[in-house]
Amino acid sequence: MPTFSPAAIWPIVLLSLSNVFMTFAWYGHLKFKGSAIFLAILVSWGIAFFEYCLAVPANRIGAQVYSAAQLKTIQEVITLLVFSGFSIFWLKESLTINHFLGFALIAGGAALIFRA
Repeated sequence: MPTFSPAAIWPIVLLSLSNVFMTFAWYGHLKFKGSAIFLAILVSWGIAFFEYCLAVPANRIGAQVYSAAQLKTIQEVITLLVFSGFSIFWLKESLTINHFLGFALIAGGAALIFRA
């Protein structure tokens, strides 16, 4: 069984939490389409601050064991997973088979980044 260092695990944890904030900052306001766009922007900026507070250290720590391309790939795969749950549970929008197939193709491409 492979041994995982904290520098390999913490970026995944921090990027996962960061993506929750990012998803709410970018898409959370869609549930409140009647609110003023200026208010949506201000609230989104406030939420995004916490995203950055998690993403920057995640990438700094992760750079000890991952390349920049690998870190970006990890972030993108996490984004798809978080967004899928967000779409279903927050926005109440269902995902179709086409969404899942498209996400699977992206995940397949992401796997190529980690090939030795």
